[in-house]
Amino acid sequence: MTDQKNNNALKILTGILAVALVALAIYTVRFYNEEKENQELLQRQKAVIEEELNDLIVRYDEAIGENEELDTELIAARQRILVLRDSVQDMEANLRVLDRYRNELNNLKRERDELFRVVDSLSNQNQRLITEMDSTNNVLLERTRVSDSLRQRTENLADQVDRASELKVSGLRGEGVIERNSGRLVVNDRTRRVDKIRTCFTLTENELTEAGEKELYVQVYNPNNNLVGDQIAVQHDGGVMVYSAATKVYYENNELDVCILANTLEENLIEGTYKVLVYNGAQLIGATNFSLR
Repeated sequence: MTDQKNNNALKILTGILAVALVALAIYTVRFYNEEKENQELLQRQKAVIEEELNDLIVRYDEAIGENEELDTELIAARQRILVLRDSVQDMEANLRVLDRYRNELNNLKRERDELFRVVDSLSNQNQRLITEMDSTNNVLLERTRVSDSLRQRTENLADQVDRASELKVSGLRGEGVIERNSGRLVVNDRTRRVDKIRTCFTLTENELTEAGEKELYVQVYNPNNNLVGDQIAVQHDGGVMVYSAATKVYYENNELDVCILANTLEENLIEGTYKVLVYNGAQLIGATNFSLR
């Protein structure tokens, strides 16, 4: 009788253990599936964050270069996004870390919106400036008044006015010449007969350029890229530059024809194409080529 009771108890215990094992197996499978689904969900969320960060990078790439006034801020913001994206790519996905990166992403979006509002504002101001300069006939004659008005609206727009005031040249040409005993110069393109290299051009009319004495320089390079001329070394803010020839002119905002002669040495005159560069001080204002045979 006791053995039978023990057998029954054993059967009941075995049954309970079997049920427990089945339940454990079901729970394990369900837990595995849920964990797998959670991981897949986390990976999808991670991919979404990466995609949004990549979109931000593209937006900043498009804005950089088009908005010189804000390039430094835009580049710094883009670098922070790159660092965050690389961190997201390298990290193991989990809910806590994703939440932190999602918060950082939201902060970057707010920063982007603020920067791009400034970009749009500057673009609108630039467009208004172009419209005013095109439509107002007396803007050039009233340069000071316009510049003062623009500085009150934004310091950044003043850079565009500065670029418009740069000295410019037209009709730039280089040529070999023979110097007669009378002093008359005759154009010649044969290396064995050339005495000097002449560079001629016209300083164009520009009311925005400051009138006064201008120091003009020429560099002439032969086909071997050797400098032809007197090797004039001049100290500028950015360092020393060496020129072939130089001259000074007085510019009164009207068209002014200029020719500069550079001395030559026979060994520097070879057949081929010569490069001519014209400078106002250290600023390059024109370039051209000519050939000698």
